[in-house]
Amino acid sequence: MARITLAVTGSIASYKAADLVSNLKKQGHSVTVLMTQAATAFIQPLTLQVLSQNTVHLDVMQEPYPDKVNHIELGKETDLFIVVPATANTIAKLAQGLADNMVTSTALALPHYIPKLVAPAMNTKMYDHPATQTNLKTLETYGYSIIAPKESLLACGDVGRGALADLDTILQQIKEKLHEQTL
Repeated sequence: MARITLAVTGSIASYKAADLVSNLKKQGHSVTVLMTQAATAFIQPLTLQVLSQNTVHLDVMQEPYPDKVNHIELGKETDLFIVVPATANTIAKLAQGLADNMVTSTALALPHYIPKLVAPAMNTKMYDHPATQTNLKTLETYGYSIIAPKESLLACGDVGRGALADLDTILQQIKEKLHEQTL
């Protein structure tokens, strides 16, 4: 099965990463989790470590193996890279090629042929902002596929587009990208 690298960023929807990891493991995939510091405020790394049965990577400056550069090696060891949930901040960093944390550094170090998915989750106003929309279009030119958010009651109490796509939708997109790789 596939080696999937899941990047979790600082959105209230971060807790849904636990279900995603669990489902991917049940399908037989190996899952490596990267987290931004903000994501750890919403879900504990230990939760994702137990579910993935792999180390959760938090700090780009932490190098567990002296003979390897961690974020480079992680990029080499993935068959699919996905950001769930993807905040406006991380989307902007990815679009601009910034590499200031484990998620963005690993993303920038990915081989060009690795399928990349982004599932945004944020307030409607943030999602619809021209900067976010421009950044998403930029990511598409870099080979990322966007898993559109759904319209729903958001954590802030607003109703609109910006809620993380349903788990089934995300799993289907992963399945399709992995199938494309085998063709």
